[in-house]
Amino acid sequence: MRRALSRRRFLARSAWGGAAALFLKDSRLALGAETNSRLRVALIGVGGRGTWFVDTIPRMEDVAAVCDIDDRKIAQCFKRWEELAGKFAVSPHKSERDAAPAFRRLTEENVKAFEDFRPMFDALGAGLDAAIVSIPDHTHATASAAAIRAGKHVFCEKPLTRTVGESRALRDLARAHKVATSMGNQGTASGPFRRALELIRGGALGAVKEVHVWNTSGGADRKAPPTGGEPVPAGFNWELWLGPAPRRPYHREWLQRHLWREFGTNPLGNWGPHSANLAFMALKVHALWQAGPAGPSPPRIRVKAEFSSLNRLSFPRWEKVTWEIPPRAEFPAIVFTWHNGAEPGVRPLLEGLIGDDLDWGDKKDKQWLDHAGAVIVGDKGRMHATGHNATFRLFPAAEFKDVAADRPLSVAASRGHEADWFAACRGGAPAWAEFEYAAPLNEFLMLGNVATQFEEALDFDPIACRIVNNAEADKLLRPEYRAGWTL
Repeated sequence: MRRALSRRRFLARSAWGGAAALFLKDSRLALGAETNSRLRVALIGVGGRGTWFVDTIPRMEDVAAVCDIDDRKIAQCFKRWEELAGKFAVSPHKSERDAAPAFRRLTEENVKAFEDFRPMFDALGAGLDAAIVSIPDHTHATASAAAIRAGKHVFCEKPLTRTVGESRALRDLARAHKVATSMGNQGTASGPFRRALELIRGGALGAVKEVHVWNTSGGADRKAPPTGGEPVPAGFNWELWLGPAPRRPYHREWLQRHLWREFGTNPLGNWGPHSANLAFMALKVHALWQAGPAGPSPPRIRVKAEFSSLNRLSFPRWEKVTWEIPPRAEFPAIVFTWHNGAEPGVRPLLEGLIGDDLDWGDKKDKQWLDHAGAVIVGDKGRMHATGHNATFRLFPAAEFKDVAADRPLSVAASRGHEADWFAACRGGAPAWAEFEYAAPLNEFLMLGNVATQFEEALDFDPIACRIVNNAEADKLLRPEYRAGWTL
């Protein structure tokens, strides 16, 4: 395997002219998609969260290429496929035995490996149908944009992008190139999520005017960046890891992306796309992003943050972000509030709303259920959704005891989050988390990360994608990229 891997990396680093074209003539990747019933997918990022796709996508479609800036992750990917091929071949479960040949093919065929996704799309051309992006937050946008411009369908893990403007750019690119897209907030596919959406839109909670979303993690509040430099690990491409961010010496602490605003999004990006998803979708907040008939004034969303301290390098220890959302579709004005970390008074507030004794790590009973979640408050009842919004409870419990909660009754059920996207790639219905929806959700959330850098409230125009009352804050919506990187 090691010799084959070295050959793959040689080809990935070679010139992308005649040599690459000649090689592709002998590859099944040169065949048109219509000759292959399975989609040909590139995995961009095969470590960390990317390992989920390493394990699962070969059971669904064909992996045609892998891309990672770390040689070690590439090697681990191929080793994992070899392990699964052997394990599944003797599995007592038929589904795993049936998947074994797909994993065996990946260890025997010439699946190409790249360290840079930009030449990958040039090299593979029509031999690639789709790409899955699972790399650090600050490079989500550039990888997804490169795939879309190459005409490939794109699945991007959450957060969709690090900044507001990047999400807008991806939405517009997806519209222009007419590709199938989805973001990885997998709770969207659960039966209870879709049933909860029906209940909220059907009025089970009454008029909803208040939503609380929380996470107990908080921010690192680092006061100074790493100093000095360290040797770059062998096989690790530091320049490509930095991507569009300004150049600097390698230091392992930069790799902890959620410590730094330049690279990460804190829990608001890491968990917000899960925990705020149900309320944002069910209450049609995304409708504000759709231009309607000309009126006296465009919609405005006012966002205001309170925080432990103002920190533009890192993230505050605790933060409270409030969005004042105007009426849209059939829904009245509403207030969303994000609570992150040890915000004073947040726990009794939430326990008062859902009548429960939350476990945020001090009881070790159901911490995984309680460390993140949402409460949707109506004048007839309240709904508590867990962190991924994949399950929910209704309050007062006695008044809702006969309400079905496990599957939707009227809206479409899901085949599975990734499977829904694959169906869209083949011309089926758009995925519920397509960029047309996911971009507004992510813009909404990333506004919170802008708000925690200012003392005053910010007024956002969702149609124009502008902060209209603070020029300095508006500049933060669109990051500057260094040379060689673009959307």
